[in-house]
Amino acid sequence: MTVVRTPFAGPVVALADVPDPVFAEQLVGAGVALDPSGIDGTVTAVAPVDGTIVKLHPHAFAMQGAAGTDVLVHVGIDTVKLKGEGFSLLAAEGDTVSAGDPIVRFDPAAITAAGYSPVVPVVVLGSTPDSVPQDAVGSTVAAGAALFEV
Repeated sequence: MTVVRTPFAGPVVALADVPDPVFAEQLVGAGVALDPSGIDGTVTAVAPVDGTIVKLHPHAFAMQGAAGTDVLVHVGIDTVKLKGEGFSLLAAEGDTVSAGDPIVRFDPAAITAAGYSPVVPVVVLGSTPDSVPQDAVGSTVAAGAALFEV
């Protein structure tokens, strides 16, 4: 059993409400999303599990969890088009990190101002649709709180 923790504090929404069919239809895996749109200033997204950062882009990172759970944190929708502008990397690809270690800093208001959604899917890569508990959806989670267990 792996506890996947929130990468930052905020409201939890269902993937079905994410404005991107790849996430909404759970094509890369099941999970939930966080909506940082009401947060003033920058947000630091942290590792949701202990493990290794296997892919790191300014707008997204994928981790191979130490307990075997692979997790993707995707900061915003279509934010790859920002080409890293407004993002600061705080870790490196290949780093071994603990849950709660800072990975990337971003500004939700800048993402919105550029015309993109700042919603942040947190997905268990390769998991089957609807396989992740949705208990946190509709709540606002504190930093470091459990989003779900797999």
